[in-house]
Amino acid sequence: MTDHHTLTRRTTLAGATALALAPLAARAQGSGTGGPSVGQGDGRAAGQATGIVYEDRGAKGRRGPDDPGLPNVLVSNGREVVRTDAQGRYALPIGDEAVIFVIKPTGFSLPPGPDGLPHFSYLHQPAGTPPDLALRYPGIAPTGPLPASVDFGLTRSPESGDFDVVLFTDPQSESHAELTFVRDTAVARVLGTRGAFGKVAFGMTTGDVLFDDLSLYPRQNRIMAQIGVPWFHLGGNHDLNFEAPDARHSRETFKRTFGAPYYALEHGGVLFLMLDNVNYLGARTATASRGGRYEGRIGERQLAFVENLLKQVPADRLVVVAMHIPLTNDLGPDDPANSTADRAQLLRLLAGRPSVSVSGHTHTTEHHYLGPDGRAGAEGGDAHHHHVLTAVSGSWWSGPPDRRGIATADSRDGTPHGFHVLSIAGGRTYTTRYVPASDDAGRQMRIVLESQFHGDDLARLPDTRLYELLGATIPAESAGGTNVVVNLFDGGPRSTVSFRIGDGPLIPMTRTRRPDPFVAALYARNAATKKSWVKAEPCSHLWTARLPRDLRAGTHRLTVEAIDEYGRPHRDGLVLELLDGAARAG
Repeated sequence: MTDHHTLTRRTTLAGATALALAPLAARAQGSGTGGPSVGQGDGRAAGQATGIVYEDRGAKGRRGPDDPGLPNVLVSNGREVVRTDAQGRYALPIGDEAVIFVIKPTGFSLPPGPDGLPHFSYLHQPAGTPPDLALRYPGIAPTGPLPASVDFGLTRSPESGDFDVVLFTDPQSESHAELTFVRDTAVARVLGTRGAFGKVAFGMTTGDVLFDDLSLYPRQNRIMAQIGVPWFHLGGNHDLNFEAPDARHSRETFKRTFGAPYYALEHGGVLFLMLDNVNYLGARTATASRGGRYEGRIGERQLAFVENLLKQVPADRLVVVAMHIPLTNDLGPDDPANSTADRAQLLRLLAGRPSVSVSGHTHTTEHHYLGPDGRAGAEGGDAHHHHVLTAVSGSWWSGPPDRRGIATADSRDGTPHGFHVLSIAGGRTYTTRYVPASDDAGRQMRIVLESQFHGDDLARLPDTRLYELLGATIPAESAGGTNVVVNLFDGGPRSTVSFRIGDGPLIPMTRTRRPDPFVAALYARNAATKKSWVKAEPCSHLWTARLPRDLRAGTHRLTVEAIDEYGRPHRDGLVLELLDGAARAG
């Protein structure tokens, strides 16, 4: 029987097989960290990886004599997908470089390492990261010859079909100070409100984990581990090694830290596809002011992986797809840097299956319903729902500081920075919920009043006079020239918004694509506190309507009633004061 040694986190993901071939050195590094086990010796056959998926009954992080092989578990090389046999064995073809990963099945958990990250992949990169790339951040150490057996241990863990997943995107810290902002807002909010979400099974960050400075990964991981649930990561465009000449070696530091750059897992009967759709175009495309260019593209190899995996999954299984760059977006649906060029190919693979996809990247909050051609605006139950998530960093940590000294970070579409929670019911249906990271009130909308003639004046008002044009005290004769503007933070094309005055009839509001006047004024009046590129952009979830012209002077209750994308009601309001001439004169 082959003698197996379990690698530490560094050797498992960085692939230092030399340690695995030296038992004393492996033990000195600590062999119980929960990564894949590897057997001594060169590979069993050139161009083939073999191993066993087993039940780790003692949670030892290595296979013991009482740990049986697990049949029918899916394992992949990033293209082909195979099932383990009755003894838990698998075999996969590999090239000169490869990533082998197990697809966690329902009813089992992945072993965590000391960094809190789930372990599910093995990097085979015999020569490591090419040293002549001169990467700024460390890449992968040479893995040496392919081990005789690459084994994956799983722990039996019953799972319900009713569970929650916390969805982060774009925390995007570029300094230790901004990483502290993530810790004290979004992470603290998850810790403080986990009970309100039901059962949080795991979390994910769909890219731009950091903002170019990849040396912050270790601290980021230590902070995220305190949430206490498995946390999965995808790379964004700001998680690239920009010195790489092309996409092949653009994820070296990410892979060294997190393992496979794309992969899949099952939980509670739901399949989660975790894709990397940031296709790096190389260092040669860089300019003096920015790193190299990229495009949104899943690519032929990943699409083949998706196709091969879906062949193994029943057609009625709910599929959740996560990625960084949106399939499409409101600001530029065909912009190659902000949308996915081959989205139609992915949608064809998902056709006929219940599915939803989530992304980040644009620092906006959007809902799209896509037809088989990848175009938004599709109707009916066959439309694919694509949800662009609220950024944890909002406006890239821009804006005036709050009472704690943390940037208020309202996003460029007016949504307060935050995150979402995906709720799965019965393993078959889903909803998402927006959670503001800093707003203690937890509101789902913002209501302002805006003079249709003085919107440009907002930028020139000092802070103390903001409510003169956005507030709820206006001259009675100006009612007919004043708009009610509602930003339903997680609204979309299937949401509806109305308002009423007092106990009067509901007045329907019109979804209007335009910048949120509140955030436009906020940015203009606080230019010194924002990143240079941040500006108010058209919002896809803004509703407007004119106040009734015949409103009398006095104090009124204005109530907004909204129905979101999932048919859930939301309600908020304000007190409207209409001043007559005598009152204003007084």
